[in-house]
Amino acid sequence: MSAAALAPHTDTSVLAPGPDPADAPMAARPRLLIVDDIADNRAVLARRFERRGFEITEADGGHRAIELIAQQAFDLVLLDVMMPDIDGMDVLRRLREHHSAVSLPIIMVTAKSQSEDVVKALELGANDYVTKPVDFAVALARVNTQIGRKRAEEEVRLANEALRKMNEELEERVAERTASLASANDRLRLEIEHRRQSEEKVHYLAHFDALTGLGNRVLLRQQLEEALVRVRRNGGAIGVIFLDLDGFKIVNDTLGHSVGDALLKAVAARLQENVRDTDKTARLGGDEFAVLQSGDSQPRSADALASRLVAVMSEPFFVDGHQLNLSVSAGIAVMLGNDADPEQLLKNADLALYRAKADGRGTFRFFEPEMDALAQARRSMEVELRGALTRREFELHYQPLINLHTRRIAGFEALLRWSNATRGLVSPAQFIPLAEELGFIAPIGEWAIRQACEHAAGWPQDIKVAVNLSPVQFRSPSLVPAIVQALSASGLPPSRLELEITESVLLDDSDRNLAILRQIRDLGVRIAMDDFGTGYSSLSYLRRFHFEKVKIDRSFVSDVAQNAESRAIVRAITGMCNNLGMATTAEGVETAEQLSCIASEGCTEAQGYYFSPPKPFADIGALLARSGQA
Repeated sequence: MSAAALAPHTDTSVLAPGPDPADAPMAARPRLLIVDDIADNRAVLARRFERRGFEITEADGGHRAIELIAQQAFDLVLLDVMMPDIDGMDVLRRLREHHSAVSLPIIMVTAKSQSEDVVKALELGANDYVTKPVDFAVALARVNTQIGRKRAEEEVRLANEALRKMNEELEERVAERTASLASANDRLRLEIEHRRQSEEKVHYLAHFDALTGLGNRVLLRQQLEEALVRVRRNGGAIGVIFLDLDGFKIVNDTLGHSVGDALLKAVAARLQENVRDTDKTARLGGDEFAVLQSGDSQPRSADALASRLVAVMSEPFFVDGHQLNLSVSAGIAVMLGNDADPEQLLKNADLALYRAKADGRGTFRFFEPEMDALAQARRSMEVELRGALTRREFELHYQPLINLHTRRIAGFEALLRWSNATRGLVSPAQFIPLAEELGFIAPIGEWAIRQACEHAAGWPQDIKVAVNLSPVQFRSPSLVPAIVQALSASGLPPSRLELEITESVLLDDSDRNLAILRQIRDLGVRIAMDDFGTGYSSLSYLRRFHFEKVKIDRSFVSDVAQNAESRAIVRAITGMCNNLGMATTAEGVETAEQLSCIASEGCTEAQGYYFSPPKPFADIGALLARSGQA
């Protein structure tokens, strides 16, 4: 190659190696081997490619090139045809004996007049060619094309390998499941053989708590009804005490369920030690217990027992080598005379317990009519919530989702707000669970989808909108039609709508819900899994349905900069999602340190107060303008 072949050339229209490797510090720099016997030619090409982010190695002849390729890995070889020691065609022929056109792309450099060289080079397995004098823009574009193809082929190979491994794991799980089913069938046959011997045990389990041996809620109700019969016949009074352990969840979360179960058994034993033989004790479920008292000394007797239980339960428990300190809250309901109603008595004790916990815990309260008023207030909220949609009291606020590669707004998450004339701004934590319980979340959710689509239709075309779906909405047959109607009415392209679900959607009637998700996906709408990592987080979800995005819960992001475990979890989720072709969004980013950590671990998006709190729709235009995206 002559020095004139690399005469200065203006390359203002040069295509960047898309993206330019120099602009992507997280990716490896492409390694390019330039083979030419003329040092000046090599130097000019090396200098230009290095400015474009390439790592350059030079060889002054064919033999040196073959030696270097045997010792090192290169992404591409730029090979001159005419060289004194061994010409480029012979080098090409030798290299193709060991390296395919995919594993080692080779671009030949030949004179324009030597078209026969081009034909021969392509027949010998060259990927492409450039002619002398070398137009650097053309050379750069062709080098980028071949490297891009090589890396795409590598990604396909890695994806196929991952798929193969997943198939092998699936086969293993099928085998395990088959063995499990066979074992289950054996157990079923054994149970059938011993059915008569098990009747007594079944009766016991139906009326007693298996962990503590205390009666359960069913037995307590029967005992209460029997006591009421005696009261109506002989007179007297009945007292019911509900007890709840304060701080039990902390024990379970920090020491594990085995220690928690042992603690519950110790509590049950201490409870029985401090009641009379005539008192009935029960475990209602979780960390809730109850005592039923009968006699003429109410409410004095219930008062004394509750006071004693609050005191003795505050004494330390020694469980599996741990000293555990906790307290108990109690609620008392007493009924006198013949007009006792068992349902009302249990309800009143529960309301009194709720007040005791609200008043600071570690204490007890008797039921008072005012407590029922609080329950009435909840029912009042139910009535107002049912009419809130008609009164147009709901509105959507929007929090931006930031693309961590471009640092621009990629979309907004729509967040529901309820502003009531008498209650003011009601927390979503209050009204959304209530709406789900009432089954009213379906019309509210459909309104939110329509409103979000209408708003987003006026935003720039590259801005998406995300709307949360409640698991309860999947029970509504109008969910998919409502999405279709919202998209049609607003004119919003389906690809700009993103619907976020939680893992509970796949736990509840998963086959039906998966079918609904596939219908939504067929519309062109994107599906994201929200709060990943806080529930069951089964990888089977990601295998059964390919989500476009996984949102990492804020509980891992909040301490990602200080907690190595949280950072490892974020790294694992992003790595897994990257391999599966899914984007990742870190929720709850509030500091620059958190942002730096989640960006370095490969998250593709982030949202949180570090960027912006949720804003009313009226403020979104100004927010986009400040980011230069209006």
